[in-house]
Amino acid sequence: MTHHESKPDFPTPESAPAHAPNIVLVLLVIFIVTSAAIVRGSLKVELPRAAAGGAKVASTLNLVLDKGGALALDGRPTTPPRARAELQAAVARNPGAQAVIAADRTVPYGKVMEVIDLVKGAGVSGFALDVERAP
Repeated sequence: MTHHESKPDFPTPESAPAHAPNIVLVLLVIFIVTSAAIVRGSLKVELPRAAAGGAKVASTLNLVLDKGGALALDGRPTTPPRARAELQAAVARNPGAQAVIAADRTVPYGKVMEVIDLVKGAGVSGFALDVERAP
């Protein structure tokens, strides 16, 4: 009979560094989800529903159009020219900056397209449209 060495059923100190990326990833996801919820929670917006909402991007910039069509950037009311300047400054600091655009379902499609053009024109590398999953 030969002796077979078995692996322990618990993590060993030698394997701890291998788990660090997983822990960091989980913390990052928690941060992204809570920060988007905090910004959205401070503004009254009824998001459109989608059967298959896409994955949210790791956002650094949150733009919201409320029912009246007023624009907010990261929870602060703003105007399109000011938003463009702030977005350009954010891209200058972080060329990989991304944005999440949320709009009340009653906002006309054209207004949402204006915000998308504003984001693209400011040089933001990627954006996502925020939706609620349909129940």
